[in-house]
Amino acid sequence: MISAFTGTDVRAAEQPLLDPRSDGGAVLMQRAAHGLAAAIVSELRARGQRFAGSGVTVLAGKGNNGGDGLFAASFLARRGMRTTAVLTAGSAHTEALAAFTAAGGRVLILDSGSNAGSNAGNAEELAVLCAGDDVVIDAVLGTGARGGLRGAAAELVAALQELRPRLVVACDVPSGVDADTGEVHWPVLDAQLTVTFGGIKAGLLADPGEGCAGRVQLVPIGIESLLPAPVLRRFSTADLAALLPSPGRRAHKYSRGVLGVVAGSEKYAGAAVLSVHAAVVSGAGMVRYLGPAAVARQVLARTPEALWEGAGAEGANGSGGAWPGRVQAWLVGPGLDGAGQLENARDALAAALDGGQPAVVDAGALELLPDRCPPHWILTPHAGELSALLGRSEMPVTREDVESRPLHFVRLAAEHTGATVLLKGATTLVASPSGAVFSQSEGCPWMATAGSGDVLAGILGALLAQCAGPGMDDDGAFAALGVAPEDRWAALGAVAVSLHGLAGSAASGVSRARFDAGAGGGPVTALGIADAVSGVWAQIVADRL
Repeated sequence: MISAFTGTDVRAAEQPLLDPRSDGGAVLMQRAAHGLAAAIVSELRARGQRFAGSGVTVLAGKGNNGGDGLFAASFLARRGMRTTAVLTAGSAHTEALAAFTAAGGRVLILDSGSNAGSNAGNAEELAVLCAGDDVVIDAVLGTGARGGLRGAAAELVAALQELRPRLVVACDVPSGVDADTGEVHWPVLDAQLTVTFGGIKAGLLADPGEGCAGRVQLVPIGIESLLPAPVLRRFSTADLAALLPSPGRRAHKYSRGVLGVVAGSEKYAGAAVLSVHAAVVSGAGMVRYLGPAAVARQVLARTPEALWEGAGAEGANGSGGAWPGRVQAWLVGPGLDGAGQLENARDALAAALDGGQPAVVDAGALELLPDRCPPHWILTPHAGELSALLGRSEMPVTREDVESRPLHFVRLAAEHTGATVLLKGATTLVASPSGAVFSQSEGCPWMATAGSGDVLAGILGALLAQCAGPGMDDDGAFAALGVAPEDRWAALGAVAVSLHGLAGSAASGVSRARFDAGAGGGPVTALGIADAVSGVWAQIVADRL
């Protein structure tokens, strides 16, 4: 599991080693700089590029972040690289700058033009110079910075972003990205690689910051044992292998989990087809579908294993009572339209509430929530739906607000509703009412297609059905990964998101990492994502054997 911390937490862990009577601070900086330099050398080698004779420019701020970058550049100079430092504040870390110049580095000063009594600075000229080098190291602002770049530094970075240097490596965090929240203060120079120190920063695993960070590489510097509990966690594929449910020898369709689904309508029949099919291929022992006859025919044509429980506007069983037959978890909401389906959705949610069963609440059903939800209900909004959800509680929040600060708002929504909240996006965040948050980002951009969210809902519903009840974690898999009992529903949501993302990438023929590195992949359909689930699941499980 990948753990992430706030910049404040990392700085607090460093503090005991920064006693001015010792050289602890210098040791930490040297470890960070060595790690940054080594990562750059490895990246150049992976790209098939010789580093001897290559050019590297470090954008150095005046603080410790700039010192890390300057020391790293001095190490690279000794490996034969041509090195240039652009001092964005006119001064820099004294010892690091001395080491850089002693290694033969060239120093340039960013000028706003005010010193010459004119408005003509040299930001654009330096941007062209920097972009011509093989590597640009962004070491302007570190984890302690508040707000973004200003003045000439902002002009330089904005110009560089337009020129798109060959390789940008961020030192600890991209300048302008909030290390704690992932909020971005523009302009930001997008990095292909971020080398971070001591602990991965939460802002590197939450959008929009993750979108600026590229691949994240952690360099240990000796403070790791002093860090507190992580504020953000991410499952690896190895973690999925331990967490995906596996049927026992004597399993049967009821023990495998029965999922009740209220989804679709004559207008949006595809939502029911996709969510039911995704649930079946994701391991549910049985899926009971409630919806109009015309939609049910399409559902059964694609997934004959499903059961149709009828339609009717009077309630989940046509008379306002409980769902017919056994149901262990619910999926309510995709493609709802019309009075009958809305009434069925209300009855299904009431049955889940009365029966203490977990539920996936998606799309149209988000408008039917009670004032307070149980934590084993997982709400699955996108940014617009989350803003509307909070807006109904007299919290004036726009979609743009959510997209700029998703980590903040997903936590707020979980706290306010009492439910687990899964906020869909390029990076999907899953927040427990306790405040714990999981972050997953395995999908590729080709998955941004109609019906993809319905497939995710079906995958999640199937996992809830298989893991429902007091024996949800009998094998201790979640506990073994340090997941508290109250956070297991959020963890299960993260598993579903990861499986969905891996299936989409498999269907597209490109992983998220390869897409970010320039491999294109190809378009996918939502049904293609669902059809890829079983193969991805089998591969994950095979890897653990």
